[in-house]
Amino acid sequence: MAPAILLAADAPTLSSADTGFMLICSALVMLMTPGLAFFYGGMVRVKSTLNMLMMSFISLGIVTVLWVLYGFSVAFGTDHGSLVGWAGDFVGLGGIGKTDLWSGTTIPIFVFAVFQLMFAIITPALISGALADRVKFSAWVLFVVLWATIVYFPVAHWVWGEGGWAYDLGVIDFAGGTAVHINAGAAALGVILVIGKRIGFKKDPMRPHSLPLVVLGAGLLWFGWFGFNAGSWLGNSDGVGALMFVNTQIATAAALLAWLAWEKIRHGACTTLGAASGAVAGLVAITPSGGAVSPLGALAVGAVAGAVCAMAVGLKYRFGYDDSLDVVGVHMVGGIIGSLLVGFFASGEGQSDVKGLFYGGGLDQFWKQCAGVLGVLAYSLVASAVLAFLIDKTLGMRVGEDEEVSGIDQAQHAETAYDFSGAGGGVLASVTAPLAAAGQPKQTRKVDA
Repeated sequence: MAPAILLAADAPTLSSADTGFMLICSALVMLMTPGLAFFYGGMVRVKSTLNMLMMSFISLGIVTVLWVLYGFSVAFGTDHGSLVGWAGDFVGLGGIGKTDLWSGTTIPIFVFAVFQLMFAIITPALISGALADRVKFSAWVLFVVLWATIVYFPVAHWVWGEGGWAYDLGVIDFAGGTAVHINAGAAALGVILVIGKRIGFKKDPMRPHSLPLVVLGAGLLWFGWFGFNAGSWLGNSDGVGALMFVNTQIATAAALLAWLAWEKIRHGACTTLGAASGAVAGLVAITPSGGAVSPLGALAVGAVAGAVCAMAVGLKYRFGYDDSLDVVGVHMVGGIIGSLLVGFFASGEGQSDVKGLFYGGGLDQFWKQCAGVLGVLAYSLVASAVLAFLIDKTLGMRVGEDEEVSGIDQAQHAETAYDFSGAGGGVLASVTAPLAAAGQPKQTRKVDA
């Protein structure tokens, strides 16, 4: 986020252009959560589709309420000990006037608060992809409440809140490489180490049931990510937001191609799932770095992220942790790559004059980035594992074995994603009639559920 310290004589006034721009960016980031739901929903088996959609969608409700009550205050209130913030005026958003400006910007506090809210919403939703097929919905709701309160809100203060330890250290995280992606990826790893593997992991086929949904979700994420990234400068008057917009497109394209190149070399085919996953890996990696690197730097960041994340998703089979939809391999690894590469590719001509190693700046910024990455990763992993352990020992984190095998959608939501009962005869007739007319026996095909 943009540092916001100006002299009183230079105090800004409300800009309708910047305010409108930021409201649009906020709406784009909000769209990313339903986009993520489609992305994850298409990647699971039929019997888990609705549960996956709901694990993302419920975050829109839970985190919004928490943010209004106290989350905004903890994340962006007056600093306490470089760890948390607190401001009475931010509690309930009750002490904020509609034209009060966020410090050092030309946008109202309300606009900044709602923009940051959308970040807070999508971050726990990202975790859900690692837990597909096996978590009670009630346990997930409780986990989101606790995790947002204990992990996300304080970490957001560390990284973006004035006085937070990472902020004061000079860690560069333009739009959420540490606070969002490493945070969510480390949390996912912590939880899956507690709750264990899906039944049939590494034995049964667990293929995506709808690749068109996956591509739709990836497209919505890509679209919304322009607001996520470019909006994080909180204005549009000095060209930094434009640089971030361009770099977002470049890195995403490079990562998509790098992922497919790895697949072609390693497996002999370029898959649709790989293209979608590669695009997301590029979006993740450019999120912390895009305001600091040049377009050529963004190309390098994306290419590295696409190839390395493609390799990283296979580690779950080697090490035996069941990261259902590759949250660790894409978000944690991609966030680490993007954050650390700032220390090499920062040009000194973007959001600040900080230069990385390849631009003559030495390794000073790299070590700062390492501190930010390791601090967030360690805290999120441990805290998330502890929360999952406590919930598992009280409420119970996993559904029963029978429910997992038969389908978590019906067990947890009393619904299924696709209802063919009303068209059963017609569908069967449309398949079998041509075969019967040709004198061939009726045939059926087993669908992997």
